[in-house]
Amino acid sequence: MIRVGVIGASGLAGGELIRLITQHPELELTYLGGSSSAGKRPAQLHPGLRLDLGLTVEPVGDEIGDDLAGRCDAVFLATPAGVSAELAQRLADRVPCVIDLSGAFRIRSADLHDRWYPKVRRRAELADRFVYGVPELIGDQLPDASLISLPGCYATAITLGLAPLVLELGLELRTVVVDGKSGSSGGGLQLRTADLHPLRNGAIAPYAPLGHRHAAEVGDFFQRGKPGRIGSLTMSAYGVSHVRGLLASCYVFTDGEVDARTLQRTYLRFYKGRRFVRVRRHDETLIPVPDPQAVLGSNYCDVTVLHDPDDGRIVVLSALDNMVKGAAGQAVQALNLRFSLPEETGLTMQPVMPA
Repeated sequence: MIRVGVIGASGLAGGELIRLITQHPELELTYLGGSSSAGKRPAQLHPGLRLDLGLTVEPVGDEIGDDLAGRCDAVFLATPAGVSAELAQRLADRVPCVIDLSGAFRIRSADLHDRWYPKVRRRAELADRFVYGVPELIGDQLPDASLISLPGCYATAITLGLAPLVLELGLELRTVVVDGKSGSSGGGLQLRTADLHPLRNGAIAPYAPLGHRHAAEVGDFFQRGKPGRIGSLTMSAYGVSHVRGLLASCYVFTDGEVDARTLQRTYLRFYKGRRFVRVRRHDETLIPVPDPQAVLGSNYCDVTVLHDPDDGRIVVLSALDNMVKGAAGQAVQALNLRFSLPEETGLTMQPVMPA
């Protein structure tokens, strides 16, 4: 059994990690860490988890690295970026594998990181050691990785949506405009007036109309990729009234010659054998897809690519559950590959619909 720990056990991503770990046939949950939740059982923190795991949340002290060295083969950091930056420094080289779900190490460029995470201080040499990316794109780097930084939920959807254009077709994407819509769970459990039910219910709230840090990490990732390139990638993000799920609509302008048939074949070929990316026609079901409600509770990302012949625009739509494929599920998927398990182990649940 692979012994795993979760730090940040009281948060939404922490609770989702506990849920997935306890259903995984090869994982044993041996440690839960937190601050304000210290001393509490998982069932007290997450009403859906009525489990007697024999664990309570332990306070995270200065000696956390030495404490976990013999207790965990892998540790998930479901903590804010500033906390993850500090914890990763303590755990590196003491725990065989650290998987960070925050934005602390997602952006490789120091200048770009400082722009989008100005309060998150990290050591440059530590940041260079982190492997970044969705498992479908960098899976070959995971078996030897001791430090793994997971993409953000939007970044996962956008990267999976654009990868065949950049990495397979090698297109020069002159301009990419992203419209993102996400449920309230994307903001975590922080109490904000705008997230109160009387204001959030039924709303379409433009909370980041002029840019989003997840778009910055996508650009940073593809800047290191070949053979294609992205010139300009901009994003506007909106909060909608459902709880789980997001849809990233990418409007792509390129001078390259493409057509609908070539695009569809390319996407099917690129994701052939990749279990958790479903390439779909938008009209193949009773409702138009991708739709976040068609992936809720699962580790799937549904992707549709369309060609607008009137102006040469490519439209890529990506939908996923931000709590699973956008966070905890992808973390478990990465861990599976890190420890040479089939990537679908413990993640074969089908979507729940309606939800």
